Amino acid sequence: MTLQKRPKIILTNDDGITAPGLLSLWRALSDHADITIVAPSHDESGKGLSITTLRPLHITSASWPNSTSAYHVDGTPADCVKLALEILAENPPDMIVSGINRGSNAGRNVLYSGTVGGVIEGALRNIPGIAFSSDNFQDPLFTRAESFIFPFVQYLLESPLATGSFLNVTFPDHHDVIRGIRMAQQGQSYWRGVPQKRVHPSGHHYYWLGDDDDEYEEHPESDVELVKQGYITAVPLRVHQLTDHAHIQNHKSHFEEWFAIKDCVQT
Repeated sequence: MTLQKRPKIILTNDDGITAPGLLSLWRALSDHADITIVAPSHDESGKGLSITTLRPLHITSASWPNSTSAYHVDGTPADCVKLALEILAENPPDMIVSGINRGSNAGRNVLYSGTVGGVIEGALRNIPGIAFSSDNFQDPLFTRAESFIFPFVQYLLESPLATGSFLNVTFPDHHDVIRGIRMAQQGQSYWRGVPQKRVHPSGHHYYWLGDDDDEYEEHPESDVELVKQGYITAVPLRVHQLTDHAHIQNHKSHFEEWFAIKDCVQT
């Protein structure tokens, strides 16, 4: 199916406005969509869905090829999307696309990722989105990922997810050959980051989070496992409703009876 019109897409990331992954994302989409770039002024990795509330935010125009509208914000990816939607965009975009992140957002790392946070900010407003990441932190080959970017965008425009959902896509950059593309479930592994004790030249101690991963025996259809095997993975994640409905169904009566017996509510 061919798209009937050029989609309007906001690009963001968490590695900052000068990150090569953002440039690759733009190169992959600029011939197919009307692009507005709103990205952090500096590296905001690991900020998740955090927002800035204790100081003012500033929007600064950025120079970009082909006169693309580009701005950087001295805040987080979620700040960038808030400002993009409320201040910079005349109309709601068709999609928010974020990345390409340096380092994997497979598994439960999505909870730390500012790349994902920018897309979640859109999903909270029912705007579709895709968060792209590469599992290579040291020297990612973003250019190899470029040919896959627009097909993912095109697929999501033609086959929308449920309200409040987005795709989390991870590229297996450690493999010479990409074995295919798989829709996957979210893995369990995440970046543990064990604090490492160090000594400052002045003599006091400080701590630096390490690069440790907390690994699990993964399901064979998880993004963590499939990326290890050389597959590009796409995980549909939903933030529209986070309630554990099964727990309510199984424990609601016991929960409310327990508190009634304890007589916690004084009337």
